[in-house]
Amino acid sequence: MGVGRSSTANLVGSAVMATTTFLLTLVVTRGLSTEQAGLFFSATSVFVLTTSLGQLGTNTALVYFLARSRSLATTERIRHYVRVAVRPVVVTGIVAGAGLFVFAEPVARIVTPGQVDGTASSLRVLALFIPLAGYENVILAASRGLGVMRPSVMVEQVGRSVVQLTLVAAAIWLSGSRFLGLAWVVAYLPAAVWAGVWYRAISSRRAHGSGSRVEVDPRELRREFWRFSGPRALASVGQVTMQRLDILLVAAITGPVAAAVYTAATRFVVVGQMINRAISTAVQPRLSEALARRDIVTTNLLYRVSTGWLMLLTWPLYLSLIIYGERLLGIFGKGYQAGSVVLLLLASSMLLATACGMVDMVLNMGGRTSWNLANVTLALTVNLGLDLWLIPGQGIVGAAIGWAAAIAVSNLAALSQVALILRLHPFGRSTLLAVALPVVCFTGLPLLVRAALGDGLRGFVVGVGVSLVSYGALLFVWRRPLELKQLVMARRKPQAPDAARRVGGRHRAP
Repeated sequence: MGVGRSSTANLVGSAVMATTTFLLTLVVTRGLSTEQAGLFFSATSVFVLTTSLGQLGTNTALVYFLARSRSLATTERIRHYVRVAVRPVVVTGIVAGAGLFVFAEPVARIVTPGQVDGTASSLRVLALFIPLAGYENVILAASRGLGVMRPSVMVEQVGRSVVQLTLVAAAIWLSGSRFLGLAWVVAYLPAAVWAGVWYRAISSRRAHGSGSRVEVDPRELRREFWRFSGPRALASVGQVTMQRLDILLVAAITGPVAAAVYTAATRFVVVGQMINRAISTAVQPRLSEALARRDIVTTNLLYRVSTGWLMLLTWPLYLSLIIYGERLLGIFGKGYQAGSVVLLLLASSMLLATACGMVDMVLNMGGRTSWNLANVTLALTVNLGLDLWLIPGQGIVGAAIGWAAAIAVSNLAALSQVALILRLHPFGRSTLLAVALPVVCFTGLPLLVRAALGDGLRGFVVGVGVSLVSYGALLFVWRRPLELKQLVMARRKPQAPDAARRVGGRHRAP
Protein backbone atom coordinates (compact mmCIF):
# COMPACT_ATOMS: atom_id res chain seq x y z
CA MET A 1 0.00 0.00 0.00
CA GLY A 2 1.40 3.41 -0.99
CA VAL A 3 1.80 6.35 1.32
CA GLY A 4 -1.03 8.23 -0.35
CA ARG A 5 -3.51 5.39 0.09
CA SER A 6 -2.32 4.81 3.67
CA SER A 7 -2.73 8.48 4.48
CA THR A 8 -6.23 8.53 3.03
CA ALA A 9 -7.27 5.45 5.02
CA ASN A 10 -5.80 6.88 8.20
CA LEU A 11 -7.48 10.23 7.63
CA VAL A 12 -10.85 8.51 7.23
CA GLY A 13 -10.23 6.46 10.36
CA SER A 14 -9.04 9.52 12.27
CA ALA A 15 -12.12 11.43 11.15
CA VAL A 16 -14.29 8.67 12.60
CA MET A 17 -12.26 8.55 15.82
CA ALA A 18 -12.20 12.34 16.18
CA THR A 19 -15.96 12.48 15.69
CA THR A 20 -16.68 9.70 18.19
CA THR A 21 -14.24 11.17 20.73
CA PHE A 22 -15.90 14.56 20.45
CA LEU A 23 -19.37 13.03 20.67
CA LEU A 24 -18.33 10.98 23.69
CA THR A 25 -17.20 14.16 25.44
CA LEU A 26 -20.47 15.81 24.44
CA VAL A 27 -22.53 12.88 25.77
CA VAL A 28 -20.65 12.92 29.08
CA THR A 29 -20.84 16.69 29.58
CA ARG A 30 -24.50 16.84 28.57
CA GLY A 31 -25.59 13.66 30.36
CA LEU A 32 -23.81 14.21 33.70
CA SER A 33 -23.21 17.04 36.08
CA THR A 34 -20.00 19.00 35.64
CA GLU A 35 -18.56 17.36 38.77
CA GLN A 36 -19.39 13.81 37.59
CA ALA A 37 -17.91 14.56 34.17
CA GLY A 38 -14.71 15.82 35.80
CA LEU A 39 -14.39 12.63 37.87
CA PHE A 40 -14.81 10.49 34.74
CA PHE A 41 -12.21 12.45 32.78
CA SER A 42 -9.77 12.26 35.68
CA ALA A 43 -10.13 8.49 36.06
CA THR A 44 -9.71 7.80 32.35
CA SER A 45 -6.64 10.06 32.29
CA VAL A 46 -5.04 7.88 34.96
CA PHE A 47 -5.82 4.83 32.80
CA VAL A 48 -4.22 6.38 29.70
CA LEU A 49 -1.11 7.42 31.66
CA THR A 50 -0.69 3.98 33.19
CA THR A 51 -1.17 2.23 29.85
CA SER A 52 1.38 4.52 28.24
CA LEU A 53 3.89 3.68 30.94
CA GLY A 54 3.45 -0.01 30.14
CA GLN A 55 4.13 0.42 26.42
CA LEU A 56 7.89 0.75 27.07
CA GLY A 57 8.36 2.63 23.80
CA THR A 58 7.67 -0.50 21.76
CA ASN A 59 5.11 1.13 19.43
CA THR A 60 7.67 3.29 17.66
CA ALA A 61 10.43 0.67 17.99
CA LEU A 62 8.40 -2.05 16.27
CA VAL A 63 7.53 0.16 13.32
CA TYR A 64 11.18 1.23 13.08
CA PHE A 65 12.71 -2.26 13.17
CA LEU A 66 10.05 -4.11 11.18
CA ALA A 67 10.05 -1.52 8.41
CA ARG A 68 13.86 -1.63 8.25
CA SER A 69 13.82 -5.44 8.16
CA ARG A 70 11.46 -5.40 5.22
CA SER A 71 13.43 -2.68 3.44
CA LEU A 72 16.78 -4.47 3.95
CA ALA A 73 15.34 -7.95 3.14
CA THR A 74 16.05 -9.42 6.58
CA THR A 75 12.51 -10.59 7.25
CA GLU A 76 13.65 -13.54 9.36
CA ARG A 77 14.26 -11.01 12.17
CA ILE A 78 10.65 -9.83 12.28
CA ARG A 79 9.17 -12.55 14.49
CA HIS A 80 12.03 -12.09 16.98
CA TYR A 81 11.39 -8.35 17.21
CA VAL A 82 7.67 -8.91 17.81
CA ARG A 83 8.37 -11.46 20.54
CA VAL A 84 10.88 -9.13 22.20
CA ALA A 85 8.27 -6.36 22.28
CA VAL A 86 5.01 -8.14 23.12
CA ARG A 87 6.05 -10.22 26.12
CA PRO A 88 7.43 -7.34 28.26
CA VAL A 89 4.44 -5.14 27.37
CA VAL A 90 1.96 -7.78 28.51
CA VAL A 91 3.90 -8.48 31.73
CA THR A 92 4.28 -4.77 32.46
CA GLY A 93 0.59 -4.22 31.77
CA ILE A 94 -0.35 -6.94 34.27
CA VAL A 95 1.95 -5.44 36.91
CA ALA A 96 0.73 -1.89 36.25
CA GLY A 97 -2.91 -2.97 36.32
CA ALA A 98 -2.42 -4.85 39.57
CA GLY A 99 -0.63 -1.88 41.08
CA LEU A 100 -3.41 0.52 40.14
CA PHE A 101 -6.03 -1.90 41.46
CA VAL A 102 -4.28 -2.22 44.83
CA PHE A 103 -3.43 1.46 45.19
CA ALA A 104 -6.62 2.85 43.66
CA GLU A 105 -7.64 4.60 46.87
CA PRO A 106 -4.36 6.49 47.43
CA VAL A 107 -4.33 7.51 43.77
CA ALA A 108 -7.93 8.71 44.02
CA ARG A 109 -7.06 10.68 47.15
CA ILE A 110 -4.42 12.57 45.17
CA VAL A 111 -6.42 13.07 41.98
CA THR A 112 -9.88 13.80 43.39
CA PRO A 113 -9.53 14.53 47.12
CA GLY A 114 -13.22 15.13 47.63
CA GLN A 115 -14.51 12.05 45.81
CA VAL A 116 -12.19 9.24 46.87
CA ASP A 117 -14.61 6.31 47.03
CA GLY A 118 -16.24 6.84 43.64
CA THR A 119 -12.97 7.49 41.82
CA ALA A 120 -11.27 4.51 43.49
CA SER A 121 -14.05 2.19 42.33
CA SER A 122 -13.71 3.45 38.77
CA LEU A 123 -9.93 3.06 38.85
CA ARG A 124 -10.20 -0.57 39.98
CA VAL A 125 -12.50 -1.37 37.05
CA LEU A 126 -10.21 0.41 34.59
CA ALA A 127 -7.11 -1.33 36.02
CA LEU A 128 -8.40 -4.75 34.93
CA PHE A 129 -8.15 -3.76 31.25
CA ILE A 130 -4.67 -2.21 31.21
CA PRO A 131 -2.96 -5.42 29.95
CA LEU A 132 -5.49 -5.68 27.10
CA ALA A 133 -4.97 -2.06 26.09
CA GLY A 134 -1.20 -2.56 26.11
CA TYR A 135 -1.40 -5.70 23.98
CA GLU A 136 -3.73 -4.05 21.48
CA ASN A 137 -1.43 -1.06 21.04
CA VAL A 138 1.74 -3.07 20.55
CA ILE A 139 0.26 -5.64 18.16
CA LEU A 140 -1.27 -2.90 16.01
CA ALA A 141 2.16 -1.26 15.87
CA ALA A 142 3.56 -4.57 14.59
CA SER A 143 0.95 -4.56 11.81
CA ARG A 144 1.96 -1.05 10.82
CA GLY A 145 5.60 -2.12 10.82
CA LEU A 146 4.65 -4.77 8.24
CA GLY A 147 3.22 -2.01 6.07
CA VAL A 148 -0.48 -2.71 6.75
CA MET A 149 -2.52 0.22 8.11
CA ARG A 150 -5.99 -1.30 7.91
CA PRO A 151 -5.94 -3.01 11.34
CA SER A 152 -5.07 0.25 13.08
CA VAL A 153 -7.83 2.03 11.19
CA MET A 154 -10.53 -0.59 11.63
CA VAL A 155 -9.72 -1.85 15.14
CA GLU A 156 -8.53 1.27 16.93
CA GLN A 157 -9.85 4.28 15.08
CA VAL A 158 -13.22 2.91 13.99
CA GLY A 159 -14.13 -0.21 15.94
CA ARG A 160 -13.07 0.63 19.49
CA SER A 161 -14.06 4.29 19.32
CA VAL A 162 -17.56 3.54 18.00
CA VAL A 163 -18.12 0.79 20.58
CA GLN A 164 -16.96 3.10 23.37
CA LEU A 165 -19.31 5.87 22.31
CA THR A 166 -22.24 3.48 22.03
CA LEU A 167 -21.66 1.84 25.41
CA VAL A 168 -21.01 5.12 27.23
CA ALA A 169 -24.17 6.67 25.82
CA ALA A 170 -26.17 3.58 26.82
CA ALA A 171 -24.66 3.55 30.32
CA ILE A 172 -25.50 7.22 30.96
CA TRP A 173 -29.02 6.76 29.63
CA LEU A 174 -29.70 3.67 31.74
CA SER A 175 -27.83 4.35 34.99
CA GLY A 176 -26.11 7.74 34.94
CA SER A 177 -22.49 7.49 36.05
CA ARG A 178 -22.81 4.18 37.90
CA PHE A 179 -21.31 1.90 35.21
CA LEU A 180 -19.65 4.60 33.15
CA GLY A 181 -16.07 3.43 33.70
CA LEU A 182 -16.87 -0.16 32.71
CA ALA A 183 -18.80 0.97 29.63
CA TRP A 184 -15.82 3.06 28.47
CA VAL A 185 -13.08 0.49 29.04
CA VAL A 186 -14.73 -2.82 28.08
CA ALA A 187 -14.28 -1.98 24.38
CA TYR A 188 -10.59 -2.85 24.77
CA LEU A 189 -11.46 -6.56 25.08
CA PRO A 190 -12.84 -7.17 21.57
CA ALA A 191 -10.30 -4.69 20.16
CA ALA A 192 -7.37 -6.68 21.60
CA VAL A 193 -8.77 -9.99 20.30
CA TRP A 194 -9.50 -8.55 16.86
CA ALA A 195 -6.03 -6.96 16.61
CA GLY A 196 -4.31 -10.23 17.57
CA VAL A 197 -6.23 -12.35 15.05
CA TRP A 198 -5.64 -9.82 12.28
CA TYR A 199 -1.91 -9.62 12.99
CA ARG A 200 -1.53 -13.39 12.78
CA ALA A 201 -3.14 -13.37 9.35
CA ILE A 202 -0.88 -10.54 8.17
CA SER A 203 2.34 -11.98 9.58
CA SER A 204 1.77 -15.33 7.89
CA ARG A 205 1.78 -13.52 4.54
CA ARG A 206 4.30 -10.72 5.05
CA ALA A 207 6.69 -11.40 7.90
CA HIS A 208 8.34 -14.45 6.37
CA GLY A 209 8.88 -13.45 2.79
CA SER A 210 11.92 -13.97 0.59
CA GLY A 211 14.38 -12.28 2.90
CA SER A 212 18.03 -13.21 3.21
CA ARG A 213 18.63 -16.22 5.43
CA VAL A 214 21.20 -15.14 7.97
CA GLU A 215 21.79 -16.29 11.52
CA VAL A 216 19.89 -14.28 14.13
CA ASP A 217 21.45 -13.73 17.53
CA PRO A 218 18.47 -13.23 19.89
CA ARG A 219 20.58 -11.58 22.59
CA GLU A 220 22.10 -9.04 20.21
CA LEU A 221 18.67 -8.41 18.71
CA ARG A 222 17.21 -7.73 22.18
CA ARG A 223 20.03 -5.35 23.03
CA GLU A 224 19.55 -3.51 19.73
CA PHE A 225 15.80 -3.27 20.24
CA TRP A 226 15.94 -1.98 23.80
CA ARG A 227 18.75 0.49 23.08
CA PHE A 228 16.35 2.12 20.67
CA SER A 229 13.20 1.55 22.69
CA GLY A 230 14.49 2.60 26.13
CA PRO A 231 14.72 6.36 25.46
CA ARG A 232 11.54 6.17 23.41
CA ALA A 233 9.70 4.54 26.32
CA LEU A 234 10.51 7.44 28.61
CA ALA A 235 9.75 9.98 25.89
CA SER A 236 6.34 8.46 25.13
CA VAL A 237 5.44 8.55 28.81
CA GLY A 238 6.49 12.19 28.90
CA GLN A 239 4.39 13.04 25.84
CA VAL A 240 1.25 11.39 27.19
CA THR A 241 1.94 12.96 30.59
CA MET A 242 1.93 16.41 29.00
CA GLN A 243 -1.45 15.64 27.41
CA ARG A 244 -3.07 14.19 30.54
CA LEU A 245 -1.21 15.58 33.55
CA ASP A 246 -2.91 18.96 33.24
CA ILE A 247 -6.33 17.35 33.75
CA LEU A 248 -5.16 15.54 36.86
CA LEU A 249 -3.45 18.61 38.31
CA VAL A 250 -6.48 20.79 37.64
CA ALA A 251 -8.72 18.21 39.30
CA ALA A 252 -6.41 17.84 42.30
CA ILE A 253 -5.80 21.57 42.82
CA THR A 254 -9.05 23.25 41.76
CA GLY A 255 -11.59 20.39 41.72
CA PRO A 256 -13.46 18.16 39.23
CA VAL A 257 -15.67 20.98 37.88
CA ALA A 258 -12.66 22.88 36.53
CA ALA A 259 -11.22 19.60 35.23
CA ALA A 260 -14.40 18.98 33.23
CA VAL A 261 -14.26 22.45 31.67
CA TYR A 262 -10.56 22.07 30.86
CA THR A 263 -11.07 18.61 29.33
CA ALA A 264 -13.96 19.82 27.18
CA ALA A 265 -11.85 22.71 25.86
CA THR A 266 -8.91 20.45 25.03
CA ARG A 267 -11.09 17.94 23.13
CA PHE A 268 -11.16 20.30 20.15
CA VAL A 269 -7.37 20.33 20.09
CA VAL A 270 -7.28 16.53 20.29
CA VAL A 271 -9.20 16.39 17.01
CA GLY A 272 -6.29 18.12 15.29
CA GLN A 273 -3.80 15.81 16.99
CA MET A 274 -5.65 12.81 15.56
CA ILE A 275 -5.19 14.21 12.05
CA ASN A 276 -1.49 14.60 12.83
CA ARG A 277 -1.35 11.00 14.04
CA ALA A 278 -3.12 9.76 10.90
CA ILE A 279 -0.55 11.29 8.55
CA SER A 280 2.38 10.36 10.78
CA THR A 281 1.21 6.76 11.10
CA ALA A 282 1.00 6.39 7.33
CA VAL A 283 4.39 8.00 6.66
CA GLN A 284 6.25 6.39 9.59
CA PRO A 285 7.20 3.04 8.00
CA ARG A 286 8.09 4.71 4.66
CA LEU A 287 10.30 7.15 6.53
CA SER A 288 12.08 4.33 8.32
CA GLU A 289 12.64 2.48 5.04
CA ALA A 290 14.06 5.59 3.36
CA LEU A 291 16.41 6.31 6.24
CA ALA A 292 17.52 2.66 6.32
CA ARG A 293 18.60 3.08 2.68
CA ARG A 294 20.12 6.51 3.51
CA ASP A 295 17.80 7.98 0.89
CA ILE A 296 17.83 11.58 2.07
CA VAL A 297 15.99 12.91 -0.98
CA THR A 298 12.96 10.70 -0.33
CA THR A 299 13.17 11.37 3.40
CA ASN A 300 12.99 15.12 2.90
CA LEU A 301 10.24 14.73 0.33
CA LEU A 302 8.10 12.73 2.76
CA TYR A 303 8.80 15.16 5.59
CA ARG A 304 8.03 18.28 3.58
CA VAL A 305 4.94 17.05 1.76
CA SER A 306 3.40 15.48 4.87
CA THR A 307 3.94 18.79 6.71
CA GLY A 308 2.06 20.61 3.96
CA TRP A 309 -0.79 18.12 4.18
CA LEU A 310 -0.85 18.51 7.93
CA MET A 311 -1.08 22.30 7.81
CA LEU A 312 -3.75 22.27 5.12
CA LEU A 313 -5.89 19.88 7.16
CA THR A 314 -5.39 21.22 10.69
CA TRP A 315 -4.94 24.97 10.36
CA PRO A 316 -8.60 25.49 9.35
CA LEU A 317 -9.61 23.77 12.59
CA TYR A 318 -7.22 25.67 14.85
CA LEU A 319 -7.97 29.05 13.26
CA SER A 320 -11.71 28.39 13.59
CA LEU A 321 -11.22 27.58 17.26
CA ILE A 322 -9.49 30.93 17.73
CA ILE A 323 -12.30 32.81 15.97
CA TYR A 324 -15.33 30.86 17.25
CA GLY A 325 -14.00 29.24 20.44
CA GLU A 326 -16.50 30.60 22.94
CA ARG A 327 -19.51 29.74 20.77
CA LEU A 328 -18.24 26.22 20.12
CA LEU A 329 -17.68 25.53 23.81
CA GLY A 330 -21.33 26.30 24.44
CA ILE A 331 -22.13 22.97 22.77
CA PHE A 332 -21.04 21.16 25.93
CA GLY A 333 -23.53 22.99 28.15
CA LYS A 334 -23.76 25.81 30.65
CA GLY A 335 -20.50 26.99 32.16
CA TYR A 336 -18.15 25.42 29.61
CA GLN A 337 -17.55 28.76 27.84
CA ALA A 338 -15.14 29.46 30.70
CA GLY A 339 -12.62 27.43 28.73
CA SER A 340 -12.45 29.89 25.80
CA VAL A 341 -9.04 31.30 26.82
CA VAL A 342 -7.74 27.73 27.15
CA LEU A 343 -8.90 27.05 23.60
CA LEU A 344 -7.23 30.21 22.30
CA LEU A 345 -3.87 29.41 23.88
CA LEU A 346 -3.75 25.76 22.85
CA ALA A 347 -4.99 26.36 19.29
CA SER A 348 -2.30 29.02 18.82
CA SER A 349 0.42 26.68 20.06
CA MET A 350 -0.79 23.92 17.73
CA LEU A 351 -0.43 26.24 14.73
CA LEU A 352 3.27 26.37 15.55
CA ALA A 353 3.51 22.63 16.19
CA THR A 354 1.93 21.63 12.89
CA ALA A 355 4.17 24.07 10.99
CA CYS A 356 7.13 22.05 12.33
CA GLY A 357 5.62 18.87 10.91
CA MET A 358 6.14 15.39 12.30
CA VAL A 359 9.54 16.39 13.58
CA ASP A 360 9.55 13.92 16.50
CA MET A 361 8.85 11.11 14.07
CA VAL A 362 11.81 12.13 11.92
CA LEU A 363 14.11 11.99 14.94
CA ASN A 364 12.80 8.61 16.05
CA MET A 365 12.89 6.99 12.60
CA GLY A 366 16.42 8.34 12.19
CA GLY A 367 17.41 6.40 15.32
CA ARG A 368 17.82 9.54 17.49
CA THR A 369 15.45 8.47 20.25
CA SER A 370 17.78 9.91 22.89
CA TRP A 371 17.42 13.35 21.31
CA ASN A 372 13.67 12.98 21.37
CA LEU A 373 13.84 11.99 25.04
CA ALA A 374 15.90 15.09 25.86
CA ASN A 375 13.36 17.32 24.10
CA VAL A 376 10.40 15.71 25.84
CA THR A 377 12.14 15.91 29.22
CA LEU A 378 12.76 19.63 28.72
CA ALA A 379 9.18 20.24 27.61
CA LEU A 380 7.75 18.19 30.50
CA THR A 381 9.88 20.15 32.97
CA VAL A 382 8.55 23.42 31.54
CA ASN A 383 4.98 22.08 31.60
CA LEU A 384 5.10 20.78 35.17
CA GLY A 385 6.89 23.84 36.50
CA LEU A 386 4.43 26.28 34.96
CA ASP A 387 1.46 24.15 36.03
CA LEU A 388 2.51 24.03 39.68
CA TRP A 389 3.23 27.75 39.61
CA LEU A 390 0.17 28.98 37.71
CA ILE A 391 -2.74 26.59 38.37
CA PRO A 392 -3.24 27.57 42.04
CA GLY A 393 -3.73 31.20 41.03
CA GLN A 394 -4.88 31.06 37.41
CA GLY A 395 -6.74 27.73 37.35
CA ILE A 396 -7.34 26.24 33.90
CA VAL A 397 -5.71 29.22 32.16
CA GLY A 398 -2.47 28.43 34.04
CA ALA A 399 -2.70 24.82 32.90
CA ALA A 400 -3.17 25.94 29.30
CA ILE A 401 -0.14 28.25 29.51
CA GLY A 402 1.95 25.35 30.77
CA TRP A 403 0.89 22.97 28.01
CA ALA A 404 1.20 25.62 25.26
CA ALA A 405 4.73 26.50 26.39
CA ALA A 406 5.70 22.81 26.46
CA ILE A 407 4.38 22.29 22.93
CA ALA A 408 6.43 25.22 21.66
CA VAL A 409 9.63 24.14 23.44
CA SER A 410 9.40 20.52 22.28
CA ASN A 411 8.76 21.31 18.63
CA LEU A 412 11.27 24.13 18.25
CA ALA A 413 14.03 22.10 19.91
CA ALA A 414 13.36 19.12 17.63
CA LEU A 415 13.13 21.31 14.54
CA SER A 416 16.52 22.85 15.33
CA GLN A 417 18.11 19.41 15.70
CA VAL A 418 16.63 18.09 12.47
CA ALA A 419 17.71 21.18 10.53
CA LEU A 420 21.22 21.66 11.95
CA ILE A 421 22.33 18.05 12.38
CA LEU A 422 20.28 15.88 10.01
CA ARG A 423 20.06 18.61 7.34
CA LEU A 424 16.33 18.03 6.90
CA HIS A 425 13.54 20.59 6.91
CA PRO A 426 9.77 20.70 6.30
CA PHE A 427 9.79 23.90 4.24
CA GLY A 428 9.49 24.32 0.50
CA ARG A 429 7.93 26.54 -2.11
CA SER A 430 4.47 25.27 -1.19
CA THR A 431 4.81 26.11 2.51
CA LEU A 432 3.92 29.79 2.18
CA LEU A 433 0.83 28.86 0.18
CA ALA A 434 -0.14 26.23 2.77
CA VAL A 435 -0.01 29.01 5.38
CA ALA A 436 -1.74 31.71 3.35
CA LEU A 437 -4.82 29.80 2.21
CA PRO A 438 -6.07 28.74 5.67
CA VAL A 439 -5.31 32.17 7.14
CA VAL A 440 -7.26 33.96 4.42
CA CYS A 441 -10.21 31.55 4.40
CA PHE A 442 -10.54 30.85 8.13
CA THR A 443 -9.43 34.16 9.64
CA GLY A 444 -9.85 36.93 7.10
CA LEU A 445 -13.20 35.85 5.65
CA PRO A 446 -14.87 35.04 9.02
CA LEU A 447 -13.81 38.43 10.41
CA LEU A 448 -15.31 40.18 7.38
CA VAL A 449 -18.55 38.23 7.76
CA ARG A 450 -18.64 39.02 11.48
CA ALA A 451 -18.17 42.72 10.74
CA ALA A 452 -21.07 42.61 8.26
CA LEU A 453 -23.53 40.31 10.05
CA GLY A 454 -22.51 40.48 13.68
CA ASP A 455 -21.47 37.78 16.14
CA GLY A 456 -24.77 35.94 16.27
CA LEU A 457 -25.81 32.57 14.94
CA ARG A 458 -26.38 33.88 11.40
CA GLY A 459 -22.88 35.36 11.26
CA PHE A 460 -21.42 32.08 12.54
CA VAL A 461 -23.24 29.88 10.01
CA VAL A 462 -22.52 32.17 7.05
CA GLY A 463 -18.89 32.63 8.12
CA VAL A 464 -18.25 28.89 8.36
CA GLY A 465 -20.00 28.23 5.05
CA VAL A 466 -18.08 30.91 3.18
CA SER A 467 -14.79 29.69 4.64
CA LEU A 468 -15.35 26.06 3.66
CA VAL A 469 -16.55 26.78 0.12
CA SER A 470 -13.74 29.25 -0.55
CA TYR A 471 -11.12 26.92 0.87
CA GLY A 472 -12.29 23.96 -1.18
CA ALA A 473 -12.22 26.02 -4.36
CA LEU A 474 -8.74 27.41 -3.67
CA LEU A 475 -7.35 23.96 -2.85
CA PHE A 476 -8.58 22.72 -6.21
CA VAL A 477 -7.12 25.68 -8.08
CA TRP A 478 -3.74 25.46 -6.30
CA ARG A 479 -3.57 21.65 -6.06
CA ARG A 480 -0.34 21.38 -8.05
CA PRO A 481 1.69 24.07 -6.25
CA LEU A 482 0.44 22.59 -2.96
CA GLU A 483 1.92 19.20 -3.95
CA LEU A 484 -1.28 17.38 -3.06
CA LYS A 485 -0.27 14.42 -5.25
CA GLN A 486 3.30 14.08 -4.05
CA LEU A 487 2.59 11.53 -1.32
CA VAL A 488 1.08 9.24 -3.92
CA MET A 489 4.14 9.72 -6.12
CA ALA A 490 6.44 8.92 -3.18
CA ARG A 491 5.16 5.34 -2.99
CA ARG A 492 7.18 4.57 -6.16
CA LYS A 493 10.64 4.44 -4.61
CA PRO A 494 12.69 4.65 -7.81
CA GLN A 495 10.80 7.78 -8.88
CA ALA A 496 11.01 9.59 -5.55
CA PRO A 497 14.29 11.40 -6.24
CA ASP A 498 12.96 12.76 -9.53
CA ALA A 499 9.74 13.77 -7.86
CA ALA A 500 11.68 15.52 -5.14
CA ARG A 501 13.76 17.44 -7.66
CA ARG A 502 10.65 18.53 -9.53
CA VAL A 503 9.00 19.96 -6.43
CA GLY A 504 12.07 21.94 -5.60
CA GLY A 505 14.92 22.03 -3.18
CA ARG A 506 18.48 20.76 -2.95
CA HIS A 507 19.14 18.34 -0.13
CA ARG A 508 22.28 17.53 1.75
CA ALA A 509 22.90 14.21 3.39
CA PRO A 510 23.35 14.25 7.15
